[in-house]
Amino acid sequence: MNFLKEKTCISLIGMPAAGKSTVGVILAKLMGLDFVDTDILIQNMENRTLQDIIDCAGYKHLRKIEEKVILSLEVKSSIISTGGSAIYSKKSMAKLRTLGPRVYLKLDLESLRERVATTPNRGIASEADKTFQEIFNERTPLYEAYSDFVIDAGAGSADTLAKNIIKLLK
Repeated sequence: MNFLKEKTCISLIGMPAAGKSTVGVILAKLMGLDFVDTDILIQNMENRTLQDIIDCAGYKHLRKIEEKVILSLEVKSSIISTGGSAIYSKKSMAKLRTLGPRVYLKLDLESLRERVATTPNRGIASEADKTFQEIFNERTPLYEAYSDFVIDAGAGSADTLAKNIIKLLK
C-alpha cells in the first residue's frame, strides 16, 4: 500500500530526543501535510510545560493528559509527533493506527543520552528514580511492537530522515 497516495496521517513515535518533532516538521513540509505535535497540544491545554505538569501532578497525570489529547485528535493529512510516553496507552496507539501508519524513529541509547543532555528539562514521563537506560530498555520493545515501520534516526540529518520516511512509505 502506498500511504503517500492516500490522504492519511503519519504518526512518529520514539524516545525523547529521537527527532520526532524536528523530522516531523520537515516531513510535513515535504509532503504538503499539516503538522501536529501532541506535546505542544498538551502544553497549550494545560497552560504549562510538560516538566511543570510532571513536577506538580506527576508523570502518571501527564500520561493521562497525553492519552486524552491523542484520543481527541480529529485530523487528516497530518504528520503527528507524539510524546515519548504515548506508547504506554494501548488506546492511544490504536487511535493513531486508525489515522495511518506509525513510524518508530529508532536511535541508539548513547545518541539519545547526548541529545537529552543538551535539554535537561525535557519532561520525560517516568518514575523519578528510573535511569534513562531503564526507560530506554522499558520503552524500546513497546515502540517496536506498536510501529508499522522503523527508521534509523541516526542515519543522517533531519532532512535525510524525512526523505527516508517518504521512501519507506512508498
